[in-house]
Amino acid sequence: MGFDCHEDIMRLTAEWEGARFDNGRPRVPDEVLRRMERVTTEEAWAVLWGRGYKYQFVGDWKVMHPGRILVGRAVTAVFVPRRPDLHTALMAHGREHEGRIGEMNSWVIETLVADDVIVVDVFDKVYEGTFSGGNLGTAIARRTGRGQVIYGGIRDVQQVMGIEDLQTFYRGNDPTPIRDVTMVGMNVPCRIGGATCMPGDVVLGTPAGVMFVPPHLAESCAMHSVCSPGGQSEQ
Repeated sequence: MGFDCHEDIMRLTAEWEGARFDNGRPRVPDEVLRRMERVTTEEAWAVLWGRGYKYQFVGDWKVMHPGRILVGRAVTAVFVPRRPDLHTALMAHGREHEGRIGEMNSWVIETLVADDVIVVDVFDKVYEGTFSGGNLGTAIARRTGRGQVIYGGIRDVQQVMGIEDLQTFYRGNDPTPIRDVTMVGMNVPCRIGGATCMPGDVVLGTPAGVMFVPPHLAESCAMHSVCSPGGQSEQ
């Protein structure tokens, strides 16, 4: 049991042969991220679909800054409805064995670095499912310069709108703080709607929705945009 486990991340992302962060998370090169900013949803989809990755796209989002593209390396977090015995055990483990402080949503934010995108499954909970707001949104922006994908809620919308370098894909907003949830995994496979996101995936957020690109296919997606006639791909 543990959060952000190096051995688990290495095993689950074995097809990635490039650089990694200290925790084992794949580190797709910065240059590939820059090129991915020019890739359309359909271009990335064509590459992934052709390789058998059928469940990597999620539409139907609220978007804080429509038209702004979001690209970065995924850091994932999975929450479930709170069960007292489970919550107590995991909070104790995080604090006593991993030195974590504060609430669970802050544990994830403290791990973020430049060009990360935090990807959070709050099981589509909006009322009392608000993962971030003005304060945590500011922290995410300062650490990543990229943004967040929240399959759940946010709060402080008027403040979040004014945070520079923070794009947000979210399901809804509510004034309530986050309550009655427990984080059961950090940098683990994460279900976002009908898609699966893994730690180190390249997140591609466009006006169409959010695509999670496996790191070992990111270069192919970036090349696909350049090689496609007219910059478009139709399958």
